[in-house]
Amino acid sequence: MLKKSPDALVIISVVLLLMVALTWIIPAGSYQREMVNGAERVVAGTYAATESNPQGIGDLLMAPIKGFQGAVHIIAFVLLVGGAFSVLTATGALDAGLQEVVRFAQRNPSLRHLVVPMLMVLFSLGGCTFGMSEENLVFILITIPLARSMGYDNIVGVAIPFLGSAAGFAGAAINPFTVGIAQGIAELPIGSGAGYRWVVWTIFTAIAIIFVMRYILRLERKKVVSPLNQDGQDKFAAEPVQHSFTKSHMVIIVLFVLSLLLLMHGSNSWGWYIDEICALFIGLGLVAAIIGRLGVGTTVKAFTKGANDMLTAAIIIALSRSVLEVAENGRIIDTMLHVLASSVDDMPQAISVQGMFIVQGLINIFIPSGSGQAAITMPIMTPLADLLSISRQTAVLAFQFGDGLLNIIIPTSAVTMGILSIAGIPFNIWLKWVWKLVLIMTVASMAMLAIAEHYPVW
Repeated sequence: MLKKSPDALVIISVVLLLMVALTWIIPAGSYQREMVNGAERVVAGTYAATESNPQGIGDLLMAPIKGFQGAVHIIAFVLLVGGAFSVLTATGALDAGLQEVVRFAQRNPSLRHLVVPMLMVLFSLGGCTFGMSEENLVFILITIPLARSMGYDNIVGVAIPFLGSAAGFAGAAINPFTVGIAQGIAELPIGSGAGYRWVVWTIFTAIAIIFVMRYILRLERKKVVSPLNQDGQDKFAAEPVQHSFTKSHMVIIVLFVLSLLLLMHGSNSWGWYIDEICALFIGLGLVAAIIGRLGVGTTVKAFTKGANDMLTAAIIIALSRSVLEVAENGRIIDTMLHVLASSVDDMPQAISVQGMFIVQGLINIFIPSGSGQAAITMPIMTPLADLLSISRQTAVLAFQFGDGLLNIIIPTSAVTMGILSIAGIPFNIWLKWVWKLVLIMTVASMAMLAIAEHYPVW
């Protein structure tokens, strides 16, 4: 009999205990910081040791509530949008629409295998252009039922938006929240070097699609059994109720598509973030309830159920954030940043650019926010790149690779752990399934960094 996979709460709790222990081992230190254009940046060359502040039992017990406070926006977003999507689902429009997609694929077998790649390209463009990340917590509520309707498992449902947007995020050409901030700090023209970055985006997106499609084909040919079935995890196992596709369903789906387009435009052009996106989907849910004639009682019941379904994910998100709270309160994040950045000082140029990529990946474990990592690390990595005769554009590329790739697997990422919780996928099962993709993309990243540094691609 297979052993039950460790719960995500157990994994996060172990990581939290480890971080508390590290505050007793790693010396405390800090960089000076300054505000530039409303963003806090580290001042390079200002690292100094500070008084240690090791975290004790009291700090450990208070960490979860501080995690809730630190991640309150994401937690509220998950609960409210989960409720709004439940209302949308209660109208039957999404199920009816997904069933139409499945019937189309059945009527056109030659086009069946285009559905997943086309969706992944769209999500990759989202990651590339407006840094799609938290939005995946919404989209998996659509893609998981779609994957299951096509005979696949929850892993495929998660992979479609999550790996698609992750590939676009890591290979972003014009993402203003990562590449834009990093280039601004490195004193490069915003959007410069986009030609090579679009090549990188194409390669990353293709690798992610091939990886997912290979798994899908192996599932179809019975060459592999879903690890979720092996592990007894099947959160979305129930067969959907069959719905006829009505005019009201069509109107709701059209409004849903228009909302997605508005989300992309708002995020890219109007600076929309969690507050605005949450308001958008709450409004969509209310309008859908009216069009679908759900009634007040049914609407409230559906909303409450959707929010309740997200409760475990909200707790996991809070605990993930609590790990970072402990590290910050223990004053060890800047020390780790200083040690990692200094480790590439004496390396040969050909190796140091790869070292910068690896260092950025390690830092991402403790600072999983792309814009936050850019603001903290690029003031240090930019002069370091100059000292090592590495192009600043390549230094930005190393940052976006390191920031983007490990987001797929790090347990300190609230988005990653929240997605896996919603999907009912144990972290160790996900890690076992996706590690080869991370390895392939890491090798590809190193190759593209080497090309960027040794050939006139900029």
